[in-house]
Amino acid sequence: MELSLMPGETVVREGRAAILFPNANEVFYNPVQEFNRDLTCAVITEFARETLAQKGVRVVVPGERERVVVCVSENKESTDGQVVKDEEEDGLASISVGEQCQQGLRILEGLAASGLRSVRFALEVPGIRSITANDFSARAASLIARNANFNKVSHLLQASQRDASMLMYESRGRKERYDVIDLDPYGSPSPFLDAAVQAVGDGGLLCITCTDMAVMAGNSGETCYSKYGSVSIKAKFCHEMALRIILHSLDQRAAVYQRYIEPLLSVSVDFYIRVFIKVHTGQATVKNSASKQALVYNCIGCGTFHLQRMGKRTNQGKRLNHVLLCSLKCLISVRSALLHAGHRVSLSHACKNAVKTDAPSRVMWDLVRCWEKINPVKRERLSETSPAFHILSTEPLLQACFDLREDANPQSRRRHLTRFQENPQANWGPKARAKAGGGLSSGLEDRRKRFQNKRKLQITDSAQLKNFPCKKFRKGTCTHGEECCFSHELERVK
Repeated sequence: MELSLMPGETVVREGRAAILFPNANEVFYNPVQEFNRDLTCAVITEFARETLAQKGVRVVVPGERERVVVCVSENKESTDGQVVKDEEEDGLASISVGEQCQQGLRILEGLAASGLRSVRFALEVPGIRSITANDFSARAASLIARNANFNKVSHLLQASQRDASMLMYESRGRKERYDVIDLDPYGSPSPFLDAAVQAVGDGGLLCITCTDMAVMAGNSGETCYSKYGSVSIKAKFCHEMALRIILHSLDQRAAVYQRYIEPLLSVSVDFYIRVFIKVHTGQATVKNSASKQALVYNCIGCGTFHLQRMGKRTNQGKRLNHVLLCSLKCLISVRSALLHAGHRVSLSHACKNAVKTDAPSRVMWDLVRCWEKINPVKRERLSETSPAFHILSTEPLLQACFDLREDANPQSRRRHLTRFQENPQANWGPKARAKAGGGLSSGLEDRRKRFQNKRKLQITDSAQLKNFPCKKFRKGTCTHGEECCFSHELERVK
């Protein structure tokens, strides 16, 4: 049945879905998060493929002819980039997109807004039993129902108007739990995490988005502690640390109910982070939670950090240390040197000039010292009291070899695959919050213009710095003497 548009409505198309959306912005919709929704559809599809295969059901993905499988397990041989063609097996039932599968997934979208994400699940993910698209707003719940009819997926998608936390708390029974729970709130997901780790089934998939990146990246450590139980710090690896902060919070809340998490995929994109985890039940494994936690000590001078573990398992294997630390010009040379030294190394999705490795910080600094011997810097420009001077003055214990290795360049780079998302337009970030009574709230562009040029007396000439006192001279630590760009005449400045 075709639905007619109501006054003030437009049709928004994304993926295979087409949703009705009010121009008054009464229901929140963020086009920036299209990549988030694309990624979620892909992850749930693979989760459905894995889950239903154990029940003797094969999912059929539209347009899929071959898959590239990447093995991340340490116990299996690497199959990075291996192309796998699915072949029908005798006696294995098949299920396609749009068909209701009685053995399929029960999905809950706790904060659905317009219902776009749930509609895309129904149209793009095979092997679904039911989808509950919930929102506390009556206007949103009504719009979700209309969008389900508009896309002809009402047999899979049901609208719900409930408090998301209460809905999940009421689904804590083993038979009522959901196979997949997706939470994409406006801001922090912390109010919903306790209910989510209880309402997802054993081995179920939990998809969480955090858009309060400023809090998690070090701008407000006390707020981060109140929401996630961690104090964020400002460092070059702040986005990588933000992923660990949300995983730490999920692990702690799950452990209260004798449950533990298995991270599957964690990404930092633009202004938000997105994590996909499995939740399992097991009292013995929960006891290992302390061995996964650590305190981070970060030097504000050179940026080196140290991890102090909260606990340790004596029978645990090798532990990975993540290092967003590389001052060398050629990234392939760094990877080659680490591989020559017997360490594991990979690239980081969050920063194109960063690496992840199990090599300790001392090895990384030795690489910098060895590289500096080949490509010396001008020591006369370094102050004898600077961290860089002391670092480079120390003889390296490791004699690094920078000869290029073939396995130092991953297949994704050799195949010229897209690794980092490009912003399609300026000011690509979170949009304005939706108002309950309709109407647009003040945009980010207006606020940016309003707060520009807050410093009235901007310094455009370095000679003007002589009008300001030297703070180091007051403390007696300035070593520049007359060459200092700030004033040493304290009385005249006063």
